[in-house]
Parts: sequence; C-alpha cells; structure tokens
Amino acid sequence: MSDFDAYRLPEDHETIRAAVREVCDARVAPNAAEADETGEFPKASYDALRSSDFHAPHIPVEYGGAGADALATAIVIEEVARACAASSLIPAVNKLGTMPLILSASDDLKRRYLSKVAAGEAMFSYCLSEPEAGSDAASMTTRAVRDGDHWVLNGVKRWITNAGVSEYYTVFAVTDPSARSRGISAFVVEKSDPGVSFGAPEKKLGIKGSPTREVYFDNVRIPADRMIGAEGTGFATAMKTLDHTRVTIAAQAIGIAQGALDFALGYAKERQQFGKPIADFQGLQFMLADMGMKLEAARQLTYTAAGKSERGDADLTYFGAAAKCFASDVAMEITTDAVQILGGYGYTRDYPVERMMRDAKITQIYEGTNQVQRIVMARQLLKG
Repeated sequence: MSDFDAYRLPEDHETIRAAVREVCDARVAPNAAEADETGEFPKASYDALRSSDFHAPHIPVEYGGAGADALATAIVIEEVARACAASSLIPAVNKLGTMPLILSASDDLKRRYLSKVAAGEAMFSYCLSEPEAGSDAASMTTRAVRDGDHWVLNGVKRWITNAGVSEYYTVFAVTDPSARSRGISAFVVEKSDPGVSFGAPEKKLGIKGSPTREVYFDNVRIPADRMIGAEGTGFATAMKTLDHTRVTIAAQAIGIAQGALDFALGYAKERQQFGKPIADFQGLQFMLADMGMKLEAARQLTYTAAGKSERGDADLTYFGAAAKCFASDVAMEITTDAVQILGGYGYTRDYPVERMMRDAKITQIYEGTNQVQRIVMARQLLKG
C-alpha cells in the first residue's frame, strides 16, 4: 500500500537530505582532502553550511534558528559527514555546546547566545573532559568560586572540539567539592573573557580539519547570570545533553560509512582485474553486501534514537548509547573494508577512503567510549 508511512522518512526530511547533499557535493566535499592535509579549519565549508542554514539547524525558530527536529538535524550531520567528517562537527558540536542551554538555561541566556549561533556569528563548544577526568567526568577538578555577583573559574579542559574557533563554551566546573557530581555546575564562557586561553592543536589520527585543543581558565571572572540552570545541576545537564547528542555522533558515523561505501561501489564497478570488473567477484560482492546491510541497520537504529530524542522518550538513554555504539563500530568496519576493496590504492591519500577510515575511529571514542556505551546500555537493561 503506497499510503503506508510507517518506517518511511517524511517527505520534508527527504527534501532536507537532498538540499544538504547538493550543498555538500558542491561546496564541502572539495575542501575535505585539503582540510585533512593541512589540519586547518575548513572555513569555506563553514561558510557554505552557514549560508544554507545547515551550520546549527537545531536552534529553535524563536531564537532565529531553522528549528530542525532531532531527526532532521541527524540527517544534516550525516550528509555533511558523507562529504567531510571534520565539517560535520560544525553542526554536531554547535548542538553539543548549546544543548545544555536548550535543556536548562534561563530564557535570557538562551536569547543572548542561541540567537548568535543561529545567525552564524559564533560557534559553541562543550568543555567537560579534563586531563584526569575522561570517562570519569565527575572527577573533574576545574573550580568555580562565587565572588559577589560573579564566579571565578580556574582549571583546564582537554579534547575540546573546535576550541579556539568557537566564540562560546559550555564549561562544567566544581562549585561544591564535597558533593561530587551534585557539586558540579555549568556556565557559559566567552572566548574573549580575560583569562581564557588555548593549548596547541592536538596532532590527531583523523578529523584533522576540526581543531582539538586544551582550554585554560586562569581566574576567569564571569557574571553569575551566565550559570546554566541552578547551582549543582551541571552534571545532570551534561549527562542529559549526551543522551541527545550521542545520536549526532551515530549520524556522523553513518555519513562517514556511506561516503566510504559509495566510493567503494564506484571503484569496484570500474576496476578491472582478470578481464572483468572486480565487482563481478563473489568475494567482493559479499563484502559489499555486508557493508550495505550493516550500514542500513545502523541508520534505522539511529533514526529511531533521533525520534526518541525529539520526543524526550524515557528510553532515550538506552537508544542514544546503542545507536552511537553500533553505528560507530559499523563505520570502522565499513571504512576498513572500503580500504581493502581499493587494495593498494585505498592505502594512499590519493583516494578518500583512507581518510574516512581514520576519521571513523574517533566516533568509537568521543562522547563516551563504546565500552562506556555498553555500560550505559547494560544499566538501562538491568533497571527493568
């Protein structure tokens, strides 16, 4: 029956996909190799996304944003990642950095900051991890001390995506050292605040066009009204944020994997060995079949999780972790197989699949390693 719409994307979402793909094929993909080679932020790609309103599509309409739902935002990130994984961190990290405000901030704080991101005047980064507080984020040592109508921040954050490029930072800091996770609060810090500085860019395996740096806070004095939510609620906000944004990492992983599969398919149909295209060999057909099958399974799980994110379903924690974990594992497998299908060519920088393989690896690590995702899933299952 043609009018049976269950398990079919709404037409609006298919339209969004087509629009993003058109922009990315023309104005993002051509910059991907150079961004990887130079390790520089792809400003031309940012400008392309900004001019078409795909740089932060999730920002609500009331703050000047496109008001894209969680599924549409995932599709945008997926399509950008298909062209350039580093560029996909523009919409993904804008969502990561602003989600704490959307979930917990005052109306005034939302108006002040979300509107600037929606207008493309600034990007937002998320400062949770520290040198000694990665998976165990609650053991952070960055401190915020109240001083009249200000807070004074001291500490260091590590692995901060787009650090130095972003104007705004959601920073998690200890406000009550005796309360562990309930003593952590969240703040908006501006790049221009005195005492904010950045480390050298990390020398990374992949996503080289997205700078990753330490962020230092040396007696950074900020107005008290820049606290996100009530004092002591920061860690809860951080965890709720990740429930939503793990879906975006799953989407990024799917996009990288789709780019690799698309290239491998085209190559297999053109590359001749033993007098015929290598796509005619059953051994490669089985590899391609597995790649396509696993990619589609990951996509469906991710889209289901995106729907749960948009609705705020009670089981979002489980599905966000499951989508991120499964999609990133699949992306690593598919990109590795794509390199194999290209053989020696796949191992060179003359072809994009080696970059995609390197880019895919981080999706198994950030926003919670896949080992942590399995802990999250197990706890949710055992609660039942």
